[in-house]
Amino acid sequence: MMIKGSNPAGQGSIKRKAMIWFALVFCAFMLGAYQLNQGAKIQSDILAMLPEIHEEALTQVALERVESQLADRVYIALQASSEAQAIDSAQLLLTQLRTDKNVFTDVKSGDIDSVRALNQFYFPHRFSLLTANQQTLIENKQLARLEANALAQLYNAFGYANSELISQDPLLLYPDTLKAMAPTQKVKVAQGILVSTTHNDLGQSYYSAIVMAKGVGSAFNPQSQQQQINKLTESIAVVRAQLPTGVELKVLKAGALFHASAATLQAKKEVSSLGLASLIGVIALVWWAFRSMMPLLIASLTIATSLLFAVVATLSLFGELHLLTLVFGTSLIGIAIDFSFHFYCERLEQADSSASVAVTKVFPAATLALITTVLAYSAIGMTPFPGMQQVAIFCAAGLIGAYITLVLAYPFIANSRLPHRPLPLRLAQQYLDKIAVLSQQGNTSWWRTGLLGIALVTALGLSQLQTDDDIRNLQQSPNDVVSQEAQLRLLLSGGTDNQFILVRAPNAQALLQQLEAIKPTLNKLTQDGVIGNAINLANYLPSQTTQATNYRLQGEIYHNIDHILAKMGLAPELASDLRQQYQQAAALTITPEAFFNSPAGQLFSPLWLPASNQERDFGAIVLLGGISNIDTLQQALATTSSVQLVDKVADISHVMAKYRSLTLWLLLLSLLIAWGIFSMRFGVRLALYVTAVPATSALLTLGLLGLLGSGLTLFHALALILVFGIGVDYSLFFAEAKQGRAVMMAVFMSACSTLLAFGLLAFSQTPAIHYFGLTLLLGIGCTFLLSPFVHNFIRTHK
Repeated sequence: MMIKGSNPAGQGSIKRKAMIWFALVFCAFMLGAYQLNQGAKIQSDILAMLPEIHEEALTQVALERVESQLADRVYIALQASSEAQAIDSAQLLLTQLRTDKNVFTDVKSGDIDSVRALNQFYFPHRFSLLTANQQTLIENKQLARLEANALAQLYNAFGYANSELISQDPLLLYPDTLKAMAPTQKVKVAQGILVSTTHNDLGQSYYSAIVMAKGVGSAFNPQSQQQQINKLTESIAVVRAQLPTGVELKVLKAGALFHASAATLQAKKEVSSLGLASLIGVIALVWWAFRSMMPLLIASLTIATSLLFAVVATLSLFGELHLLTLVFGTSLIGIAIDFSFHFYCERLEQADSSASVAVTKVFPAATLALITTVLAYSAIGMTPFPGMQQVAIFCAAGLIGAYITLVLAYPFIANSRLPHRPLPLRLAQQYLDKIAVLSQQGNTSWWRTGLLGIALVTALGLSQLQTDDDIRNLQQSPNDVVSQEAQLRLLLSGGTDNQFILVRAPNAQALLQQLEAIKPTLNKLTQDGVIGNAINLANYLPSQTTQATNYRLQGEIYHNIDHILAKMGLAPELASDLRQQYQQAAALTITPEAFFNSPAGQLFSPLWLPASNQERDFGAIVLLGGISNIDTLQQALATTSSVQLVDKVADISHVMAKYRSLTLWLLLLSLLIAWGIFSMRFGVRLALYVTAVPATSALLTLGLLGLLGSGLTLFHALALILVFGIGVDYSLFFAEAKQGRAVMMAVFMSACSTLLAFGLLAFSQTPAIHYFGLTLLLGIGCTFLLSPFVHNFIRTHK
């Protein structure tokens, strides 16, 4: 029996269309393979999706310096009740991590050589070095207190005084100046290992030996991440295996690696659970509707073609594809699969018709939906936001691929008969009949109540809707990871944060004086607990003015050296040699060039930013750790124009806020564009009905988000784009339908599949994905409930 609408003469045209489709798919596949072979890559860094934050040259250099120092570092603390056991464990861990330089580099703990280098560099300059307390005592003629302190050290069995040091520094000023260089340090160096001592509530002491390493490759690169985690796990296992029986060793870990690893494990878990639930749900839905797997196979082929066109177009324009583009871009599946569902529901409606007839039926609505959605995505793609540009191109190209498959391939590949299934169509008609009853003129009270309810929910929700653009809230690591990092930060006096201070001045000496000027402020902030520590070059590199002052003040000592030696009971013959040493040091000064070129200063050289062709000012970075109140810190530093708190996290959050707002405005623009296009098809009045569905759904979704207390983010806004696209799709098919029940069934199928594919993401533990899924869950639900009314309005008012 020949299928109605088919004829032998038309078979040649159907085959030619199928061949054209196959040729296009083959060319796209080959182009994609060529691009990947030429170096096109998958980008995983979330910051690559954001617009470049254009900083002035000096600030940009400072950001790059800090990122290069802090990026991909891991910190491990080995905690034991015995200091010797903690040190032995750390030394073994250092040995294990150094065995493979392809995984970790710069593996270290305390550096005795660095301490020796500092001493060798500073000792010849000791006459130009004084602590703030020493300066005050000398200025106030209170040398007796300095003498008393020196005598205490001299007769203390555990003091640092020795005959050689006393013969060159009788008041023992120099050791205290070295101590003052790191006044907030809670760690000491023992046998080349950084050791921190803590006490529990029972007064028992615990010793933490700290090991640091820099990972080779980004912690967010899946391959590098797994290699580093495996190496650490193996190395720690070796350390534990060497412990004596009964000895307990607690391991604390901190670093971006552990947050990234936890996120990866969470993502894999969610993909396996939510993905499986989604797949089973869609298969069951298709089987219930059609009693055939052919529609599912054809829908899968449509989606595969859609994704192929999307990936190739994105790689062609950008040279890379971001993972988040895949996450958000795959939302086009919710629209692309609509073509397949509408086609098969038309086939179910007219079982004797050919595939070509069904394609002809859905062609007008599908074409208009394609044009509207592609234009909407094009408007979003015009923003200077790389992430949004990629999502726009990805989705637009993917929809074109799905549309081409529908028009060119379906008449040939989807022409097989479907089993007779009147039940789904009958249920769809019953649902539409109830909608028709509610839409009748006599039900004005129902309409008023319904519209008032929607308006009240929307208004109340919008009044409570808050924005949340802090990028830190998008990272919610497990409590165990956060707790370990907090404990390790406490051991390291707060560690080092991403925020830092940038100080600038027209020349090197003016810069050092600026660094000295902010020392009291930083000390006060540390005492008040606003920050845990600050690494300020002023502690290690005094200005020429300060050195000259210190040298002059020490003259008070060496001009009266005979009297001081007598009071301390030291040999009087030391006086002549000490005066000579003091006089010879007059020409010795510490310069930035000498300091940073020495072994002592190499560790601090990244904090010094000399003038360049791009930036005439000198700059210095002050690293901060343990920041507890960023606002108080900002206020404390705001009084000096040459001192800037650089907070890249805040800058990124500001950018997120900007583009969240821009996305919502572009969504409004897209609605206006859609209304203009629909007006040419349906007229101005009926076009308003069609666009009212996505508009009302978006507003109602925002209201519900407000009632649920979900802070509005960029990811909510991006999900609303999909709500808009699907809402337009549903409305158009209802507007074009004559009977409506096939469209109602297709919309039901589409809504269910979209909610199964993306609504389940609302249960994700990853904030960005949760926000995306929650918005889709609410938005698609609202769209499904509202879109059938378009059918009745169009039929009534035509």
